[in-house]
Amino acid sequence: MDKEAVSRNLQFVKLGGSLITDKTRAYTPKRDVIARLAEEVRAALEAEPDLRLLLGHGSGSFGHWAAEPYGTEEGVTTPAEWRGYAEVAAAAGRLNRIVTDTFLDTGVPVLSLQPSASARCRDGEVTYLSLRPIREALKKGLLPLVYGDVALDDVRGGTIASTEDLFVYLADALHPTRILLLGRVAGVLSGDSEVIPSITPESYPRWREVFSPSHGVDVTGGMADKVARMIHLVRAHPGTSVRILTGTQPGLLRRVLLGDARDIGTSILTRRPQLL
Repeated sequence: MDKEAVSRNLQFVKLGGSLITDKTRAYTPKRDVIARLAEEVRAALEAEPDLRLLLGHGSGSFGHWAAEPYGTEEGVTTPAEWRGYAEVAAAAGRLNRIVTDTFLDTGVPVLSLQPSASARCRDGEVTYLSLRPIREALKKGLLPLVYGDVALDDVRGGTIASTEDLFVYLADALHPTRILLLGRVAGVLSGDSEVIPSITPESYPRWREVFSPSHGVDVTGGMADKVARMIHLVRAHPGTSVRILTGTQPGLLRRVLLGDARDIGTSILTRRPQLL
């Protein structure tokens, strides 16, 4: 499969930490949810063999709980903070092992790729991630699986690279047609808890102050930070659209991957869709 064919069909899918773990309780995976999502991905791939997916997941109550006492995202300098850096990497890796094993047991050929093995940041922004394993996995029909992890940082010493950070970097090289971010909530919520149907770079400043806070411990900024990063992404890549939606509704991920449920959640794109 050539590079152009992979890019034309490629979608990024993130399973949020709040979806696959209980973020109010340390180190608590939701194994039944992970298994259901794996089955929905398997069913979508079976129905549409040309789907090309890059998967990612948040660290939820694993990485976030481990990082909070050390302030890992803000920087790593002291011996105690470097010990914390290692503990965060280990915690994120434990959740990734659960996700990886569950998807493989379900018949989804994921290839787990540890971001901290190659990722470099500069003041919190990902500046490098090894692309060859990802590209080769896609060519061979595998689903690369990345996740929120620690990363070396040229300014801070060390930091945390969220899945959204990785997606922003990877979009520059892989040009996905669509990015799906699944969490617990139905989409980006306004101040009165209504789902905002779409956000564009032009409308973003109006909504920025009303985004609902993250539920549970989140050291990477929650929904406000997620939307800001995705606005940056679609500005840089007008051909890519982003959808933030719930992963709690059984069957919805499969339907969205197959092109159904187009109006579900919040779309982030360069311009407001025109009514036909």
